[in-house]
Amino acid sequence: MAEILCSTACIHLLEMFLAVSFFHWSEYILALSIHGRDNVTMKSLLISKDYVIAMGCSLLEYLVEINIFPAMKEHWIISSIGLSMVVVGEIIRKLAIITAARSFTHLIRIRRDEDHKLVTHGIFRYIRHPGYCGFLIWSVGTQIMLCNPLSTAAFAIVVWRFFHLRIRYEEFYLRQFFGSEYEEYARRTPCGIPFIK
Repeated sequence: MAEILCSTACIHLLEMFLAVSFFHWSEYILALSIHGRDNVTMKSLLISKDYVIAMGCSLLEYLVEINIFPAMKEHWIISSIGLSMVVVGEIIRKLAIITAARSFTHLIRIRRDEDHKLVTHGIFRYIRHPGYCGFLIWSVGTQIMLCNPLSTAAFAIVVWRFFHLRIRYEEFYLRQFFGSEYEEYARRTPCGIPFIK
């Protein structure tokens, strides 16, 4: 049993480490390649205090549950679904960043720059906020991959609420920048986050 426990934990935690590392370093490298070294800071790694606390709680849940209820972590089909969500979320988010190029930033623009264009092609043809959609799928997928029921629910609720507020704020400015062009785009293109119009 101890060997299975160790093997399961090693696989899950390695997958989690790789998923988190790839996500953050690829965000940083893409930001560097698109915006240049002068316009990118360590904040482009997207690691905040709240994020570290959330990931810490997720790891704590995993370690407690694997010691108390080890069979709970042996659901490889569920874990594989989570891993698939991580990959799909990454692909959607990175497609959004690459497609939007200089129009994609980690901070919401409150002034329209010269190079800020309304992107409606590529993945943006199908999803209005693919970066947010990808992150929601990725973050919830990390917890399903670990078979963490509490963190899965918590991540889904917290990330959804964050994007619900952020999208309202961001779309206020997008409507100011692009007027009726954005209105028409928003009417025909789903948001990408469930229950947000």
